[in-house]
Amino acid sequence: MALRDLAELEFGATFLAALPGDPRRDNVPRAVPGAAYTEVMPTPVAAPRLLAWSEEIAERLGVARPAADSRALHILAGNALAPGMRPYAARYGGHQFGNWAGQLGDGRALTLGELVTPAGERQELQLKGAGPTPYSRYADGRAVLRSSLREFLCSEAMHALGVPSSRALSLVTTGEQVVRDMFYDGNPQPEPGAIVCRVAPSFIRFGNFEIHAALEENGLLRSLADHVIDTHFPGHGHESPRAYARWFEEVCRRTAVMIAHWMRVGFVHGVMNTDNMSILGLTIDYGPYGWLEGYDPSWTPNTTDAAGRRYCYGRQPQIGMWNLSRLAGALLPLVGDQELLQDGLERYRSTYAATWSAMLAAKLGLEALGREGDDALVEELFALLAAVETDMPIFFRGLSGMLEQPLADAQLSPPADAHLPPPVAQALYEGAVVDTALRERWVAWFKLWHARGAASGASASERRRRMDAVNPRYLPRNYLAQQAIDAATGGDPQPLVQLLAVLRRPYDEQPGYQSY
Repeated sequence: MALRDLAELEFGATFLAALPGDPRRDNVPRAVPGAAYTEVMPTPVAAPRLLAWSEEIAERLGVARPAADSRALHILAGNALAPGMRPYAARYGGHQFGNWAGQLGDGRALTLGELVTPAGERQELQLKGAGPTPYSRYADGRAVLRSSLREFLCSEAMHALGVPSSRALSLVTTGEQVVRDMFYDGNPQPEPGAIVCRVAPSFIRFGNFEIHAALEENGLLRSLADHVIDTHFPGHGHESPRAYARWFEEVCRRTAVMIAHWMRVGFVHGVMNTDNMSILGLTIDYGPYGWLEGYDPSWTPNTTDAAGRRYCYGRQPQIGMWNLSRLAGALLPLVGDQELLQDGLERYRSTYAATWSAMLAAKLGLEALGREGDDALVEELFALLAAVETDMPIFFRGLSGMLEQPLADAQLSPPADAHLPPPVAQALYEGAVVDTALRERWVAWFKLWHARGAASGASASERRRRMDAVNPRYLPRNYLAQQAIDAATGGDPQPLVQLLAVLRRPYDEQPGYQSY
């Protein structure tokens, strides 16, 4: 397939055509009533340079890699537009850390337009860090290389992991400095600026609906729902309250599947505010995300959430339900009957439970969970993971290596140095030392797990295949991202390019890349 120059492609704007926009064009912070968006031009940057490019999503879009100082590169930096582009910032509200925050909106993101791919898919291109908008709330609308690289890297890695996610096409440095207080300690410092081009069928979020409901803009609320259903949920319709309720049920289902995937790979979003929740069930808005290492359900990567831990790993399924309940409240003017919306929330609950159960079974190399004794098997595993400093993703990946290493009875007796038996230590940490009671619990669990797998009738090779297909070997850990950030800040993009190449095959053994 021949790839085309981005500057020569024709873009559309169905969102703008379907919904009313802000009549004002002055780009100053303000309340914006009765509109779904504000048209805003990106703020040009001094010296754009392409730092990273995703060949995979570029091929899907049918877009060629831009040359240095080309018009296509300037489009990705916010300095130029392609035919049909009408940049806009969306207006939305949201609940932040459990409290209604009122009007929020795209404060540093601008959607350039919609592109129809060679396969007939409609995808939006959005620049993050392209300058201020009326929703910036006195911020500068810019982004630094540090956060932009993390978003570029993680969104592409999440896609490779099989997690529903927005994508990233490009990472462009701006040649300008942006002042940020990295450690929130009152000492802001200049950092290199950057812009990431995000890609998704839509960036509409729960908060887009909430702002209209909160201000009783019911006509706009209905128009937004109708547009989303017609464009992204064909077949659901909006001819009756029940049709809206059935659509909400599908939103709940997709959200449940997404969060189950987060839990499967140990991902912690960090800021699950309703304005960061995609109506399409995609992971969006990569901010202070992190990856669970030692199994601690209360862990969060968000330092501002350290006291309450509202968005910690273990609470993500619960917060998903809470956020959907807020969306249900926003859709009530369209449905009228709260009971109809309750069906969607029940769908979330049942879908999450079934999806997580199936994923956990696969992680353990089992065909399904639900046999007598399975609840105890799972409960004891997570109790042991919490009791011993164990990297959860590494544990599950290492577990498949024990399928052909059944524990001998002699290994049940505690050694003098209290080291774990070699097969157990391989799945935990080499040389791990635990007390006698924990050691015996671990050994007993592994023997029980071996017996449960043998009872399933599946061969060891089949079980290993099942496990390695869902337990990643490579993840975009924060320290790996930081290494890429440090190199890129010094002008060397190669560590990022290499890391991204490894993360595109997260489930494969890749000899020579053990350091990742």
